[in-house]
Amino acid sequence: MELFQKYFKPGIIHFMAFPQTMRGEGPILETLEEIVSDEFFSAVEISWIKDEKVREEARKLLETSGMTIAYGAQPRLLTQNLDISSIDEATRMRAVEEVKMAIEEAEYMGAVGVAFLAGKDPGPEKRELAKDALVKSICELCDYAKAHGNLRIELEVFDFDVEKNSLVGPSTVAREIAQRIRRERKDNFGLLIDLSHFPQQYESIRDAVYTTAGYVTHVHLGNCIIKDKSLPGYGDQHPRFGIKGGENGVREVRDFLRALFDVGFFDSQDKPIVSFEVKPLPGENPKAVIANAKRTLIEAWAEL
Repeated sequence: MELFQKYFKPGIIHFMAFPQTMRGEGPILETLEEIVSDEFFSAVEISWIKDEKVREEARKLLETSGMTIAYGAQPRLLTQNLDISSIDEATRMRAVEEVKMAIEEAEYMGAVGVAFLAGKDPGPEKRELAKDALVKSICELCDYAKAHGNLRIELEVFDFDVEKNSLVGPSTVAREIAQRIRRERKDNFGLLIDLSHFPQQYESIRDAVYTTAGYVTHVHLGNCIIKDKSLPGYGDQHPRFGIKGGENGVREVRDFLRALFDVGFFDSQDKPIVSFEVKPLPGENPKAVIANAKRTLIEAWAEL
């Protein structure tokens, strides 16, 4: 069987595997060193690094590693309650400016793209206005990213009534937004879909993949607990694969990869990033959680 590295770059989201770094502080260098020294990974997704000296050291480390770098602006928006799809112009612009700062940092760090999420769904009466605001924001950010390293801009699809309560939202809404951006001729835009979000969107793997086909540029592999609110890790917490009450394991990763092959996601000459988004629960060892994810992908690939 061919190596999966022939088709995609296996990656990991640094700030989820080591959530103590999510606010741009904490043991960023020490934990990045663990990832870059693991040859399993060809890509790593980072976020903001507040300290200038730490940022410079991290940049050197990542450059030395030879890995592909992606940048997640989600923590910058979520931890500051910023809304890029707000119908209030001042609120929307505050979020846009934050993502522009993320784009500048991503360019400095050598990243290939920046991902973010829409704001909360304002309800049916204001939903269309919020979609218009989101499209306006994305177009502005695509232009800004074009001038800053020609970075790719990616909108991640989230739940609409579980935890993030995002405007985007079901896969049908994600496709609608992507179609509108494409009509604006923004060729550096794509969707980011996450296996762990499909159960929270009440969608099958096949439906989610086929609905967004042709617009997806980046995917995440993760798990969620959705049926039992009493369990630790309920909601959009990205627990390890195989956890009690979890939705995703080897079979679901296999089916996700198979669906992505079916829609031609892996046909691109530029190998896409396929990253683990897994987060240790309190008391769990991050290294064990990461190893669990790697085993899950290896076993899923063997079953394709």
